[in-house]
This record gives sequence, structure tokens and C-alpha cells, in this order.
Amino acid sequence: MDFWHELPSPFFVLAPMANVTDAAFRQMIAKYGKPDVMYTEFVSADGLCLADDEGKAKLMRDLLFTEEQKPIVAQFFTNKPEMMERAAALAQKLGFDGVDINMGCPDRSIEKQNAGAKLMLNPKLAQELVAAAKRGAPKLPISVKTRLGYNKDDLEKWLPALLEARPAAIIVHARTRKEMSKVPARWERIKRAVEIRDEMVSETLIVGNGDVVDLEDANIKAEESGADGVMLGRAVFGKPWLFKNASAKLLSENSSEAYGKSSASDRFAHAPQPDFSPALTTRLRIAAEHAALFEKLLGDVKNFSIMKKHFKAYAEGFPGAKELRMKLMATNSAAEVKDIIETFILER
Repeated sequence: MDFWHELPSPFFVLAPMANVTDAAFRQMIAKYGKPDVMYTEFVSADGLCLADDEGKAKLMRDLLFTEEQKPIVAQFFTNKPEMMERAAALAQKLGFDGVDINMGCPDRSIEKQNAGAKLMLNPKLAQELVAAAKRGAPKLPISVKTRLGYNKDDLEKWLPALLEARPAAIIVHARTRKEMSKVPARWERIKRAVEIRDEMVSETLIVGNGDVVDLEDANIKAEESGADGVMLGRAVFGKPWLFKNASAKLLSENSSEAYGKSSASDRFAHAPQPDFSPALTTRLRIAAEHAALFEKLLGDVKNFSIMKKHFKAYAEGFPGAKELRMKLMATNSAAEVKDIIETFILER
């Protein structure tokens, strides 16, 4: 039942990112460079339980997934055990492979609900939420994504409290809530997290997160820290192929179909690999494909402007990128995106 403990070591995980790892982007990643584990965006457990029909329908779009994305974990936030139990039960019913509880998000609107990062100040409630998720989804492994502490590094107290709840995995972002992303992630603290886990003779897996730039970097950080796995987030912007191993025969200028489907562990032999980046024409057509899929799956519930953060990343680092990026940022539809990109390709 616990897929986490069947993964190779180290394994690689796609981070949950609000308005980034939506159903469309996850499907692109599954197609062009599938990681060992995928995560949904975080979803309000309270909203799933208490919103009106229209509100619930919108939240359910965040939980859309395909078989190609499995194993996939549904991430929820709440401060109410009863809501977590119900949300976890829904995840099990929908066919997810795991449930994760967000205990690290610093967003003020989430913290006002005493959820997300605020849970680091209430270890007892955090334990109750893990227990509630287990009751709701007895067939699924429960994990927690968190940080080193709230205002200060409190790993020595906070992590043992979480380990006592016996989640299948704990993902540790190597910064405090107060630090946000203003300081470099302290991966030596991930190493300490592994030591604490071992000292407690716990079977919980430790996954490191923070400032990981690519798979080579992830592999190095895993080796140095002893982490069972590594979660990558911002590095995937504009690179749905990030989790794919480099291979010269895949650098096709003309066909995105050259990219096969396989897991990160199959492709990455846990040793430093050369950087993988598709040829520019393919890269830009992937951006257009991404825009079309976003419009198809989410266009009626999410603003197309969400794609702009992706366009910034896709159109970067080549002659004419700035001009192309400016044009893409002004688009309002996938059709416009495709026309602009195809014109740029023809005029190269």
C-alpha cells in the first residue's frame, strides 16, 4: 500500500506549487519527463467539505490527474482534523496514491486559518491531523511537507513530534517560515533530519527540498545529506522535461514525439549527468502545447494570465527571447500563443 517505500533511493519528487503544478502542467511533465512522484497543488480541505457546489467543482479541478501522472499525492491544508479526515477519504476514493498535509506554507491567508506553516507552532494539532488523514484514507500513505521551524530553526523539537505520528514520509524545506526564500537553503539541516530519524529508529522517509537546480544537483544533495529523496520546485519552471535524463538522440529539432515516457529513476542512474535541454523549436512548441492544454483543461475556471509565469521561463536564454517573451505576455489565448511562436520559428 505504501508506494513511498518501494521507490529507489534517492528518488525525485515534483513539488506542489500553487497556480503552477496544475493539471495541465503536471500532464506536460508526465509526458516529457516524469518524476518518481508527482504532487497536486495544495487544496483547501475545508473548501472541499464546506463550499457550495460551484466552489467545490472549482477545487476539484485542482485534483484532476491522469494515470500517466501516478504515483500522485493529493496535498491538503486545514487546521481541522475532521476536515482532513474527509479530504483524505475523498483522495482515496478518487484514486490518489497518497495524501500530504501542508505544514509549511507561509501564505498569510493560509496562516490566518492556523494552517500551513502555523502548524509548526502546534505539534499536538499536527499529530492529530496526521492521525485524521490516516483514518480517512486507511489504504493510503500519509506524508507531511514542512520547514525547519516557524520563527527559528526548531528542527530538534519539531521533527521528533512529527515522527511520533509515523507518517510515511516527511518533506523538509531547509528554511524556516520567517526566512521564506531570502536565505540559501541549509542542506546540512536535512542531514541532521536524517540523523534524528535514525536516532528514533523511525521508518519515515526524509525528503529534502530547497534550492535544487537540476537532477545532478539533486543527486549530489541526496548523497551529501543522506536524504531518501529530493523534491524539486522552481527548477521545473519552463522545463517540463527537467526530470528527463539527457540523451543526444532525444535532441530532435523537429519532433516533440522524440521524448518518451519513463520515470526519473529509470532515466537517472544516480550519477552526475549532462544537462538536458531540447532544441529551441521543440522547446517553444512545447510552450504552445502547454498553453493549449491549460486552456482545454482549466480555461473555464482559471485566468489565462497564469500561463505568463511559464512564458517567462520558456522564452529565456536565446537571441530574440526578450521580444518573444513580451509578445507572449500580452496573449489571452492558446491560439495567439501558437501564432506568435510559429511566426518566430519561421523568421529565425
